[in-house]
Amino acid sequence: MSSAQELIVEPSHGRAADACVILLHGLGADGHDFEPLVPALGLDATLSVRFVLPHAPQLPVTVNGGMSMPAWYDILEMNLGRRVDVAQLRASAERVHGLIEAQIAAGIDSRRIIVAGFSQGGAVAYEAALSCPHPLGGLLALSTYFATADSIALAEENRQLPIEVHHGSADPVVPEALGREGAERVEALGYPVNYRTYDMGHSLCPEQASDIAAWLQARLG
Repeated sequence: MSSAQELIVEPSHGRAADACVILLHGLGADGHDFEPLVPALGLDATLSVRFVLPHAPQLPVTVNGGMSMPAWYDILEMNLGRRVDVAQLRASAERVHGLIEAQIAAGIDSRRIIVAGFSQGGAVAYEAALSCPHPLGGLLALSTYFATADSIALAEENRQLPIEVHHGSADPVVPEALGREGAERVEALGYPVNYRTYDMGHSLCPEQASDIAAWLQARLG
């Protein structure tokens, strides 16, 4: 059931879910932002996947003049280093860990839980998945960057976590160089990584949705 803190989309065929995708939106959006993606994926009817789409809290964001908006953490500088409030980012990752615990308590095997995120949500997804003490099914990083690469405490339980990274080749918000760097950093740490680029900006495209669906099928089928 959905709550004030997250939107939950159950399998459309009505059978009980046996897998879960936790998908975090980007800056200034909310969980409803990716609600249309769920049917657009056209997942195989044999899959029973629950989608958990959390809403970020309202936070003042420095690079937006201190204006409060839905944000997983404060962005202090819009440079290639993307200086961020790491404590807030980690607090958001802990919230994701709580969502994972809730799914496990509801009967979902942790190895059938995917953590995914777009832009700011993707930076939280990197931190949450790679530091999670339960073995997960995969990490999907969309148009994002690995903000905590230099300080993350990696969990041994997910040292072989499959990672899928997507980025737009014409992204004006998060340059593709940052997305590629994130993929290279996790690959250097020994993780299995697949990196894809698309002819798009800071968004999703139909070709990408098809690739996401195929990847989820491979991970959860």
